[in-house]
Amino acid sequence: MRRPFALLLGQRARFRWVHLILGGAVFMPYWLVGTVVMGWLVGGESMFAASLSVQFGAYAIGLPLAAVTSLFPLTRPMSVAAARALCGIPADRLADGPARGRSAKARTAGWFTLHLGVGALISGATLALPPFAVTVMVLPFSASLRESELTSLWGMDRPWAQWFGLPAGLAMLLALAAVVAAAGELLARQAPRLLGPSPADRLAAAERRAAELAVRNRLARELHDSVGHALSAVTLQASAARRVLDSDPEFVREALAAIEETTRRTVGELDSVLGLLRQGEDDGELPGLPLDALDSLVKGAGPRVELSVTGELDRVPEAVSREAYRIVQEGLTNAARYAGGGRVTARLALHDDELEITMENPLPARAPVARPDGGRGLLGIAERARLLGGTSEAGPVDGAWQLAVRLPLGGGR
Repeated sequence: MRRPFALLLGQRARFRWVHLILGGAVFMPYWLVGTVVMGWLVGGESMFAASLSVQFGAYAIGLPLAAVTSLFPLTRPMSVAAARALCGIPADRLADGPARGRSAKARTAGWFTLHLGVGALISGATLALPPFAVTVMVLPFSASLRESELTSLWGMDRPWAQWFGLPAGLAMLLALAAVVAAAGELLARQAPRLLGPSPADRLAAAERRAAELAVRNRLARELHDSVGHALSAVTLQASAARRVLDSDPEFVREALAAIEETTRRTVGELDSVLGLLRQGEDDGELPGLPLDALDSLVKGAGPRVELSVTGELDRVPEAVSREAYRIVQEGLTNAARYAGGGRVTARLALHDDELEITMENPLPARAPVARPDGGRGLLGIAERARLLGGTSEAGPVDGAWQLAVRLPLGGGR
């Protein structure tokens, strides 16, 4: 018993009933226009006293009008929102945004017309049938109703017929609920076919997902370069300070200053990236420090790092400047990890049409222990250079490990 009751009057059935009544309410202006037209065609008959044929004629005129107005861009988003909320259609089976293309617009018009057409019939039955059914049900118990003209109009002026009023009224209400449930199920089955995504919608959704994935990958790369460099630098500085804590207090003081500088800078960068993640948006300008901040970066890397700059870095485009900063940062991270405490040099030379970055550190006495994840430092540097149209090379040169990157200045314009 619970299953048939849920099908007829459960929460889903009630929501679909509301959805159909909303369709009937939206259809009312079209029906009124159709009534005016039919009244003019039959000689000015009042819409409130019009015959049943005039009413159905107005219904027939209103449906094409609804189909035409469904071509407005907002029709499909509004229909999709109502179908999701009231018909219980999963979001992934319905399209987002306005209809694109002739086929999608035609399917939207079909859904809008079906919703309004069926909704108008259900709304009319919902308004008219329950009062009639209740009147029939109470007919045996009301002397005034039995003696009224309504009983002879309905063919229930005979006493024996009046006692069928109670079951007949209940049957009418159950029939209405069954028809409404069937109509709601019809619309729910047709919604994915008529409001579902078209090939153009699927392509647009795939492009949006690809763009979102690209943004998240870029943010992940920023986090890797910024936080990874900071943790490596802090770990190495703390380790070196611990070894000479008793013998070289001055070095320990410099190491602690470098740790303080690195952590302060990294916290600011981390706040910027996490702010973008919280917003879920990307305006194309990911956080990053320009080359003007290199002095702070080198200072945080420790006393064994030397930086030399040739040319005026102010004329480097902003996008190239940010990527160059990240390249130097990742280069210092790799050098600090593998140089074995040796001196690291970073040279930046600005030419007419490109920025050249060269970083060198001594080759380690023994092969470094491989990281569990394989590391992404050099891969990230090569990716950044390639995105700007530049080149990146890394390998042993004259007994030292050298990283050479060339970035065209036009890559940031």
